[in-house]
Amino acid sequence: MFPGVVTSRGWHYRQTVLALCTFALFATMVARLAISPLVPAITATYGVSNALVGLALTGMWLTYGLAQYPSGVFADRYGERPVILVALAGTALGSLLIVTAPVFFVFAIATVILGALAGLHFSVATTLLTRTYDDVGRAIGIHTLGSTFGGLLAPIAATWIGVRYGWRTGVAIGLVVAIPAFALFFRYVEPTPPRRPDLEIRNQFRLEPLLTVLSRPSVTFTVVISVLLSFSWQALASFLPTFLVSYHEYSDGLAAIAFSGFFVVQGLTQVKIGQFSDQYGRDPVIAGCLVLAITGLLALVIPTASAFVVIGVVLVGVGLGAYTAAMARFMDLFSSEDRGAGFGLTQTVVMGLAAAGSVVTGTVADLAGWAASIAVLVTLLAIGLVLLFGNWALRTGY
Repeated sequence: MFPGVVTSRGWHYRQTVLALCTFALFATMVARLAISPLVPAITATYGVSNALVGLALTGMWLTYGLAQYPSGVFADRYGERPVILVALAGTALGSLLIVTAPVFFVFAIATVILGALAGLHFSVATTLLTRTYDDVGRAIGIHTLGSTFGGLLAPIAATWIGVRYGWRTGVAIGLVVAIPAFALFFRYVEPTPPRRPDLEIRNQFRLEPLLTVLSRPSVTFTVVISVLLSFSWQALASFLPTFLVSYHEYSDGLAAIAFSGFFVVQGLTQVKIGQFSDQYGRDPVIAGCLVLAITGLLALVIPTASAFVVIGVVLVGVGLGAYTAAMARFMDLFSSEDRGAGFGLTQTVVMGLAAAGSVVTGTVADLAGWAASIAVLVTLLAIGLVLLFGNWALRTGY
């Protein structure tokens, strides 16, 4: 039903689906990333440390990850459209709760709620696109542009608004963007037939079948590589602006611009990364990206050198775009019937483990400084590079 259906405006229906899935991801990303550049104001308001705010953000990203598997199960049973609509409505609700939080405890709970509800979108939209496009690497790359443009808009807009009207108003941009995303998706995306309408949802949460999927060597290997990438991305998504302010003494505005630049670079390159992985293989592309990310992180910690900061942001932005190829690698491992729940399960594990990137980075920064936090990320990405090289050298086939 997807290819060849044309809207009244002349666009192929599959392009409409891709555009609105991308906009929906943009909305969920804006709501989450609007918080990061306002961390100094949030810590001042509540009188808490970087570690505590990092813990709250870890809770948000953890529940975001945990939502991936159940979202895939619900999509298999009921179709993708209602799940994505719930995600967008939940994103608006979570943003509203954060904006109105009177004390830090309520703020932390609200971030957890935002993560859980916004997290229903990503895996479901990705599997919807696999039903729509043959060149899945390219489609995934375009879809992830939603997070990239969210990263471009959210830091600058949230900082500009926050400086003038307070951090709560800055965070409110998540609510403002989620409402039209919900309306457009509701209006223009048709209900999708469920893949498995007779699915017994309760059985999908039994531990043994889940462990069977995750214990497949190729799946386990891809999960490990993806966790290392996502952990590093998570750390930077939470604390890159704060790092630039504290370590390089940037102004809030300049740090927000650099943070946006990180996402702009990803947006300009990750579609090509997905295409390259389709053409040249997932692992060579991921390995090359890891080399760039490691080099970029090392450049970021060179003191009093703005040129190296620019180079570092660019290289890290390109390098962590490897997650596009990693997602396509997951899709290669599952049959069409298993992609909904299977991909959702792997994303739950990956994002759940990677969510620790926020609290670990904030804690290490409090205890040992920002350079030590960056060193942790370099070490993790180097481990991923070694694993990929070993998989190729030993011909394990993982």
